[in-house]
Amino acid sequence: MLRYTLKRLGYAVLTLFVLITLTFFMMRMLPGDPFLGDKTVTGAALENMKAKYGLDKPVIVQYFIYLGNCVRGDLGTSITYNKPVRDIISEAFLVSADLGIRALIFAVIAGVLLGMVAAVKRGSAWDSVSMFIAMIGVSVPSFIMGALFQYFLALQLRKVLGFALFPVQGWGDFSKTILPSFALGLGSLATVSRLMRTSMLDVLNQDYIKTAKAKGLSQNMIIIRHTVRNAIMPVITILGPTVASVLTGTFVIESIFNIPGLGKYFVMSIKDLDYTMISGTTVFYGALLILCTLVVDLLYGLIDPRVKLEG
Repeated sequence: MLRYTLKRLGYAVLTLFVLITLTFFMMRMLPGDPFLGDKTVTGAALENMKAKYGLDKPVIVQYFIYLGNCVRGDLGTSITYNKPVRDIISEAFLVSADLGIRALIFAVIAGVLLGMVAAVKRGSAWDSVSMFIAMIGVSVPSFIMGALFQYFLALQLRKVLGFALFPVQGWGDFSKTILPSFALGLGSLATVSRLMRTSMLDVLNQDYIKTAKAKGLSQNMIIIRHTVRNAIMPVITILGPTVASVLTGTFVIESIFNIPGLGKYFVMSIKDLDYTMISGTTVFYGALLILCTLVVDLLYGLIDPRVKLEG
């Protein structure tokens, strides 16, 4: 286990290094200049601004300076906000993480339950309803679902009830978190439910399940003790990509529901060509997703003892 963990950590560090390198040089390949939008910055003032943010040095020198700063946890100073990127991330990511965790919990719990019901009640109305919800989640993008939720569950429902059950925008109260969490998590819910259904059907046809039935065990006992644990393994495997999908999806949902998360800063930094903000947020999210993938790999081995991580 230790050997495998160290090996995976090495791969994670290498992946992060490649991400930092690609992000840095791709930012410099974008057309334009981060100071061209400000007409008041000209001549000597422009040169001073470039010197302040280290943009007056050759690109390769900037790269090694940035690489060394990243090792120390310094992601630079935002050109647009004139504030350390690390401070901006530490403040805004709390909101994005809150939204992402709510959406992820909703997607995993509801997806697993829908998949289980669809498999156990295969061919019934429950199966049809579960797969219809999954089809909607896969087919309709999260920003469309967000807009539909705002229109039907916030605006139209308020006309029917006479009061607002779900606010259209904002963040803070529990009622304000429901619609964006559902809109963000629906796509992942669809993926989890479909995968859980397929996995459950496969496990239910295994010989040891037939043996358990022959011994007289009840269906509930078979599902709880023998089926779910084995069927859920593929779901755990895709948790890494699922986390990636949920976290990157917060950018769009935050814009639709006017949520003060990190997505606002990321979108504005692209518009303003804020090199340090773009690179900082990209590296931060990349490191977070690499960590999630590593944790999922380790959990996979802990949950299924048949997996020999040492090999």
